[in-house]
Amino acid sequence: MSADRRIEAITKRIVERSKPTREPYLERVRHASTKGVKRGALACGNLAHGFAVCSPGDKAALAGDTVPNLGIITAYNDMLSAHQPFEHFPDLIRKAAAEVGGVAQVAGGVPAMCDGVTQGQPGMELSLFSRDIIAMAAGIGLSHNMFDAAVFLGVCDKIVPGLMIAALTFGHLPSVFIPAGPMTSGLPNDEKNRIRQLYAEGKIGRAELLESESKSYHGPGTCTFYGTANSNQMLMEIMGFHMPGASFVNPGTPLRDALTREATKRALAITALGNEFTPAGEMIDERSIVNGVVGLHATGGSTNHTMHLIAMARAGGIQLTWQDISDLSDIVPLLARVYPNGSADVNHFHAAGGMGFLIKQLLKAGFVHDDVRTVFGQGLAAYTIEPHLNEDGTVLRQPSPEQSGDPKVLSQIEAPFQANGGLKMLTGNMGKAVIKISAVKPERHIIEAPAVVFHTQQALLDAFKDGKLNRDFVAVVRFQGPKANGMPELHKLTPSLGVLQDRGFKVALITDGRMSGASGKVPAAIHVTPEAVDGGPIAKIQDGDMIRLDAVAGTLEVLMDASEFAARPAIVADLSDNEFGMGRELFAPLRRLAGPADQGASVLF
Repeated sequence: MSADRRIEAITKRIVERSKPTREPYLERVRHASTKGVKRGALACGNLAHGFAVCSPGDKAALAGDTVPNLGIITAYNDMLSAHQPFEHFPDLIRKAAAEVGGVAQVAGGVPAMCDGVTQGQPGMELSLFSRDIIAMAAGIGLSHNMFDAAVFLGVCDKIVPGLMIAALTFGHLPSVFIPAGPMTSGLPNDEKNRIRQLYAEGKIGRAELLESESKSYHGPGTCTFYGTANSNQMLMEIMGFHMPGASFVNPGTPLRDALTREATKRALAITALGNEFTPAGEMIDERSIVNGVVGLHATGGSTNHTMHLIAMARAGGIQLTWQDISDLSDIVPLLARVYPNGSADVNHFHAAGGMGFLIKQLLKAGFVHDDVRTVFGQGLAAYTIEPHLNEDGTVLRQPSPEQSGDPKVLSQIEAPFQANGGLKMLTGNMGKAVIKISAVKPERHIIEAPAVVFHTQQALLDAFKDGKLNRDFVAVVRFQGPKANGMPELHKLTPSLGVLQDRGFKVALITDGRMSGASGKVPAAIHVTPEAVDGGPIAKIQDGDMIRLDAVAGTLEVLMDASEFAARPAIVADLSDNEFGMGRELFAPLRRLAGPADQGASVLF
């Protein structure tokens, strides 16, 4: 299956742009791959430390150079619902490895924080940088040079991007990502959102809100709305890091365990010791990255990946830009309606046909590259399946259906929900930004209104509670970028701004911060670059300035004389409240080193 010519053209320009970094990266990967089994390079004392706690049989196996050893990098903790199921995965993986004559060891653990717990709290200011720390922590685990391949156990927002950066940094190793799956469906997402807005309006109390939230987030697995965590799972599958059909199978089920066992055995089958050597750094290329971006658009995925995908690609020497992401969005239609872009959750998406049906539709129109390598083999067409369980407990794959099981959730390529993916880049005299409009009604794609400026999320919430925002306005929430305070998500603003919009006011948000994968019905120009702390134009905005956000034309402008705006001084804010408490002092060096949002907001690249 050949790709659409427009997709091919964008892929080609990424290839050309990336040559100065991609070619040296591949040389490093191939050089590392030629060194053979890594344990052979270890002195006897090093190796003895490496297998000191293993069984006598495993020690004997690892003493030679012919038995593959699988390194497990785990993001397990039992506070995160999405990561709690990983508690038992290492035992499952070790047993599966032994069945095919291999060995598996937990190489290391990485931190995994929950953005759901830290939303609106000081800890959220550590969240974005945790991605790069996760990459470094995984690198420490793999640096022991004991492993022929790696499996990565991670699900949520910054964890999977951090793990992928590590996998590509150790690109000479085959890497398979093993998900835990989404929790079963709880309180419907539209009902949860209704309760949140009632609470924001003061019509119900904390007890009613907590009851609603507890019914929504109620058990093991990923939160079921389509935010960054579930966007991560979609990306790992469409980019070929998952086994086909693995993304959205619930934890604690026989099929989930079968997929985990299968992923383990596959990771051991694609090492340099076998005939299907698939190093991650060569497997993932520009076509894989484009497939990921296309999947993001087709499903209405998280705005966080306008940063994460750029950082992930750079780890493999690939230079992806916001312009590439925006141009792909103009081409790729929206095929999924999952909350906040609809009322369904990811379990409904999976039941309607899930990833197999989605990939089949995208291949049919040439929107994704089929001629890619994956951990499963050659070609993305192998992912157009539905996973089931054989009687013997192994995975059975059947062709995905020709028709959607629920056209209101997952559509055919001939009848998309909208003609584009809904993620766009905005440019203008306020700098660059991104906006997600897949959940925003068309009549709100253009907002022109006076600015009301805030330096904290709480200041806007206080103004709302005091009744000062019952009018048309554009909220400018600045000093929320990576260097200012670590770029926390501002998701707590969504209910209040939604209430004002429902009252009939023209409302929009402009910020150098983030709004997360839960960005919803209020138009929001986010990730504004340059950020305010760097003296970006957003630091010059004053209350009352007329702002025009035009998601149709792709522009973001303050409507005033250019020379007058250029001469206006940039505001400098007191950021001392962001420097201490809840571990923020430990992250001061990262804030100083952070790159801009349009380059991945990373301290690594």
